[in-house]
Amino acid sequence: MSPTKRLVAQASAPAHITGFFEICEHDDIMKKGSTGCGVVLDRGVRTTVTVSEDIDMTELFLNGFEVAGETSKAVAQLITERPVRIESIAEIPIGCGFGASGAGALGTAYALNKALSMELTANQLNDIAHVAEVSRYSGLGDVTGQIHGGIVIRRTPGAPSTSAADIIPSKDVHVYCVALGEMPTESILSDPGIIKHINEGGKRQMKRLIQKPTIDNFMLCSRDFTIQSGLAGKKVTEVIEASDSIGVVASQAMLGNAVFAIPDPSVASTLEETFMQFGKVLKFKVMTGCIKIS
Repeated sequence: MSPTKRLVAQASAPAHITGFFEICEHDDIMKKGSTGCGVVLDRGVRTTVTVSEDIDMTELFLNGFEVAGETSKAVAQLITERPVRIESIAEIPIGCGFGASGAGALGTAYALNKALSMELTANQLNDIAHVAEVSRYSGLGDVTGQIHGGIVIRRTPGAPSTSAADIIPSKDVHVYCVALGEMPTESILSDPGIIKHINEGGKRQMKRLIQKPTIDNFMLCSRDFTIQSGLAGKKVTEVIEASDSIGVVASQAMLGNAVFAIPDPSVASTLEETFMQFGKVLKFKVMTGCIKIS
């Protein structure tokens, strides 16, 4: 008996933190999404896919544990009818506003494209990841940010191939974060009252950022959006206020129970000490690249 042929490929996608956003509904899922601004980080999710005749159902494992993984499974279903094994390793907190579901979706799409020799283009793969995420209510704009890299202004909503994005230039910028726990994205994205506050704030901060597209103004817009939208819990507010007390603007990672800041190097160590009072401090560089396939 000949050995079972196994098709294996791997792809990595970066994390993405949204500072502020506006939800944009549309009957066409390719046009549904969000506008706003966020920052892409130099670590994210590494995904390995395996296709084999001895795999009889699609399963997803995150950091070694089997999980529902509905978004990445949706990506697989959009690409192939064959059952696949998806194994993701996250270098970032899960469910805390770091865009893990979008990174996993992109990694799954690119890895499957290679493993199955599908010959899909980057636009097609990016759109598949976006559609999967939006349809599963796990995110609205992370994929667009993740495929560009940098500090990304999402000017129009929708799938990456149909939306417009711009980038705030940055070099050797570090992002400091403290994760405080998980926040269920789906429950927030389906609450009309919360959506109304989000959209009013998101529209206001986008106009403000476009007038002055700098890193400092991005952080100010994000912090004000956090406060005005009412999304910040008690602990997030405490971290932001502690950061304010040392002269550093911090904001909530949307949508997640985490706080981030992009400090001037002269106060970075002081910010790190301040964040340490609330939890483990994570330090990233702003990533200017995109998806890596291996």
